[in-house]
Amino acid sequence: MAQNKKTEFPEKIQRIASFTKLLSHPARLAILEVLAQKQTCVCGEIVEILPLAQSTVSQHLKELKDGGLVKGEVEGTSSCYCIHWENLNLAYREFSDQMQMIENFKNQKGGSCCE
Repeated sequence: MAQNKKTEFPEKIQRIASFTKLLSHPARLAILEVLAQKQTCVCGEIVEILPLAQSTVSQHLKELKDGGLVKGEVEGTSSCYCIHWENLNLAYREFSDQMQMIENFKNQKGGSCCE
């Protein structure tokens, strides 16, 4: 049986991988964009704006919430969501720092082996 080797990597790299996986679906990026534009808790409006079914939006919101990029509260039969800015900014900084480190390695070596 194959073993999952994710835990063999540093926690920071695991967090960055989870962050990029969350952003790997266009619907989740579009949902974050809607939430950012509204700058308030958004309930059913996302379904009216995006070409997605309610169940699809709900599933993507659940993924974003589970990943810590979105906060949400249930109010009766509806749920309201907003971006968890602190978590999003932290994840973005870690991702940017990692990409910069990779770029620095390239610059230290004078380019890519494939160029």
